Amino acid sequence: MELLEEHTTKTAADALDDAAVALLPTGSVEQHGPALPLSTDFTAAEAIARGTDTDAVVLPTVPVGVSSHHSQFDGTLWTEPETFETYVSDIAASVASHGVRKVVVVNGHGGNSAALQRAARRLRNDKVAFVAPWNWFDALHGLDEELFDTTIGHADAIETSMVLHLAEELVQEQALEEAEASASDGWGRSIHGANVGFDTVDFSESGAVGEPTAGSAEAGEALFEQATDELSALVDWLAEQRFGDLTPKPHK
Repeated sequence: MELLEEHTTKTAADALDDAAVALLPTGSVEQHGPALPLSTDFTAAEAIARGTDTDAVVLPTVPVGVSSHHSQFDGTLWTEPETFETYVSDIAASVASHGVRKVVVVNGHGGNSAALQRAARRLRNDKVAFVAPWNWFDALHGLDEELFDTTIGHADAIETSMVLHLAEELVQEQALEEAEASASDGWGRSIHGANVGFDTVDFSESGAVGEPTAGSAEAGEALFEQATDELSALVDWLAEQRFGDLTPKPHK
């Protein structure tokens, strides 16, 4: 694993020549309740990308994502989905111009997913690069349910555990109970089958969704190891694929 940003332009040539796959961490700078840092999503994505046991080159992290649904909470930054899509596409096209045409976007924020899928499809259709959007929380294969009897919410036990493992000093542990006391049990607000919870503040007073107090550093370590193992396996698989086989099939 090589960090592109630590190379000079001369040594970067060798790093890129040796890498079949690039990893692009993406996340958000957004509220995660009163206990977790604004950097929660990109901290996890960056650490997992850098924790892989592969020959991939890791690109600089894109910290700000599609987060306007958290805009009522102080500190949240956001960009428009189209802007994010174009920015990520340009980064992938840049590294492809240097010969690395297979990219995994290591994503830590669910709000980025739709834009990442659009970017990936456009780059593939144009045969510029093959981009695989990958959410670390979608690669747990039931470990989240085994540990917490639930899947990921927001600033919940899963994210709290991950940050406790990666950057415990950033967690305001005395505020976990406050976060949970006014958290929502689930994402969104449904009235007669219609989603009327457009923004997080519409259904969660604290900004959290789930049970933050159930998190632990030990669980975070297990989650981190599961995610890095799965990402390493994905990189190994992608490295073996011919670029031409990853592009759209021609019409018969």
